[in-house]
Amino acid sequence: MKLLMEIIREAESSGVAVGHFNISDISALKGIFEASREFNFPVIIGLSDGERKFIGAKQAAALVKSLREQYDFPIFINADHAKSLEAAKEAAEAGFDAVMFDAGNLPIEENIRKTKEAVEAVKSASEKILVEGEIGYIAGSSSIINSSGLEIKEENLVKPDEAEKFVKETGVDLLAPAVGNVHGIFKDAPMPNLNIERIKEIKSKIAVPLVLHGGSGIEEPDLKSAVSAGMSVVHVNTELRLAWRKAIWESLSANPEEIAPYKILPDVVSAIKKAVENKLKLFNGIK
Repeated sequence: MKLLMEIIREAESSGVAVGHFNISDISALKGIFEASREFNFPVIIGLSDGERKFIGAKQAAALVKSLREQYDFPIFINADHAKSLEAAKEAAEAGFDAVMFDAGNLPIEENIRKTKEAVEAVKSASEKILVEGEIGYIAGSSSIINSSGLEIKEENLVKPDEAEKFVKETGVDLLAPAVGNVHGIFKDAPMPNLNIERIKEIKSKIAVPLVLHGGSGIEEPDLKSAVSAGMSVVHVNTELRLAWRKAIWESLSANPEEIAPYKILPDVVSAIKKAVENKLKLFNGIK
């Protein structure tokens, strides 16, 4: 079985992207896994601090590992947006394949210092674990958000020289830059456009793969351009949460007397599977 970095590098060289999808329960994991197996595309399962707390870091890692081993399939797990050194270390010790350490809201020098500490702590658990850093503040959250007061400013975008300095001084394996992306989906406005030229400029300056956060709600042409410009991993969460909520509401409404979760949740699995299929095709240039 190939390592996660090998798979990301292959995507990078092929001009495609690996899909990264967050989960909060086993129905989401099932839908994501079924979609990725159907298309035979590798996939990364993400869990934020809150999602790991809900499922359990060790439990989530064991679930993903069991799927990888039973089906001999490239499915991996990432600790998404670990906000503290303790959270990053916990995920590494639980057996995660990657840790995304998030200090992107801090001034650049403090971000570098804290991210370097996280890299050293995680790598001490295992050299195979990838560590991703974030530079430039990516606003929002994985939810439906009000766009008022949330403005994408030029100063929030990553400068290529900053990205080069950050990668060199922290030793991260992957970089998530702010390039006009936000977390979540705007309730009352179209999503902002990505700065494709900035992605290209950053990519020309650094040697590590780029990761795009906030993949939900971005227009298809923009996502395609971002992948072509150098984004080798794309994160999606909010769209899956929306699919989950809509499907479970419809399933409960259609079966008001049903109380068996395993009879209610298949519609949720199907909805998430469909959402993931659409993204996987997009990331891999399939019409």
